[in-house]
Amino acid sequence: MSFNGFQPSDFEVFNVPGLEPRMEALIEKVRPKLEILGSEIAPYLSALCGEEMYVHVAKHARRTVNPPDDTWVAWAANKRGYKALPHFQVGMFGTHLFIIFAIIYESPNKTVFAKHLEASSKQIKKDLPDQFYWSMDHMNPAGTRQSELKVEDFIAMANKLKSVKKSEVLCGLQIDSKDPILQDGDKLITTIQSTFDKLLPLYKKAF
Repeated sequence: MSFNGFQPSDFEVFNVPGLEPRMEALIEKVRPKLEILGSEIAPYLSALCGEEMYVHVAKHARRTVNPPDDTWVAWAANKRGYKALPHFQVGMFGTHLFIIFAIIYESPNKTVFAKHLEASSKQIKKDLPDQFYWSMDHMNPAGTRQSELKVEDFIAMANKLKSVKKSEVLCGLQIDSKDPILQDGDKLITTIQSTFDKLLPLYKKAF
């Protein structure tokens, strides 16, 4: 099957109340699309990174009470899991799609990346698009646009990555759930690939 994008109704699954009903909606409507997208992007990302990148679709298996507020597909250089490694994600909250590079709290690579972030903050700010956003909490749908960040903010993020055990960092692009590009599979794949191209230097400096 080819990837046909996401419809506004796909984002409405996050309005379904209750854990089991929401999971049923996610499994029926959204997860198959994430699985197809994962397979579509994996060869491109593997070539880009110079190593095989494996697909990991969120299962939300640990949840017992609260329904998920987001879902995603991740790519990482490990077949067994992605959370301990720097990785790429495409996912969605009810309000938007996100296309990101991420190092979450379980990864020991945080300190490696923190040193790069601290030493190269001016260059990072110069090289990445202003419309990209940064966040230090993958569970928060918000974030701060790069255009609003100063060099000191990058250094503060680096210091937090080095000193706070549960810290994490992510950077990338947000696309509003009603943006027509999401409904065009080919255009969305091109946008994802272009975004990962721009994020690749961050990924490379996390090892």
